[in-house]
Amino acid sequence: MTQTFVMTNHKGGVGKSTTATNLAFGLVRVLKQAGAANARVLLVDTDSQGHASLVTTGRRDFGKDNSLYTLLVAERKEAASVLARCIAQSTWDDDLHVLPASPLLEGAERELMGVAGAPYRLAEPLNRIANYYAAVVIDTRPSFSLMTEMGLLAATDAIVPVEPRYLETIGLLSVVNKINDIREGWRHPNLHVRGILVTKMDTRMKGHIQLVDSLKAHPVLGNLMCGVIPSNEAVAYAHSQHLSVFEYDPHCAASRAYAQFVSLLVKQLVAQRGAA
Repeated sequence: MTQTFVMTNHKGGVGKSTTATNLAFGLVRVLKQAGAANARVLLVDTDSQGHASLVTTGRRDFGKDNSLYTLLVAERKEAASVLARCIAQSTWDDDLHVLPASPLLEGAERELMGVAGAPYRLAEPLNRIANYYAAVVIDTRPSFSLMTEMGLLAATDAIVPVEPRYLETIGLLSVVNKINDIREGWRHPNLHVRGILVTKMDTRMKGHIQLVDSLKAHPVLGNLMCGVIPSNEAVAYAHSQHLSVFEYDPHCAASRAYAQFVSLLVKQLVAQRGAA
């Protein structure tokens, strides 16, 4: 089974798109370095703002004929072929492919509300082409909307990016519980919370350190922590130039932290497959 990672959190500005794009590119790099026969990774952008699409393709003109919207409103029997047709090439690497977002996704939610099987309109066609990819990464909007539900139902591993100022236990537990509710309520046993990723960490701020320490000490959330990404201006500069942080500055603190995060996920997946 192809591992499909979904970035989710109901709060905005926590680094979901940054994490999704750099995770996708990081996986391509690791797979190539390991000499994998298949190093292709698909990035799916379900956020109508299209930030992940923009930085990885340099384009923001995706619309009704060449985006995720096209797939969601297509006839279900034609969905897999429509999906393949809408996939765009990333400028970051030939093996990084993108199913781009469009502002039309805002209207798609209203169009699909109440339509039978609507929550599976991403999962079903994606499952039919997933074997072509070594991994899939899904970016979501900052809410538990129908579009986010689609992303969760298409995924195997949920990652929750969160800023230190948003580390309130109740808030994080509600996100984890929502993911588990979808797993149980929609009978999607392959979906698991892979981890909580702390982003924009500033070690000069006492409050950040205290909040991360409290997260590590929490009996449930502490076991889910999978990395800490420091606050780093290189991330914003990389975005402005439509580059991954790895390419913009491979030696900066954010690049090193994201490399550790990708390496940890790969090790966990290899161990998981070995135990299966």
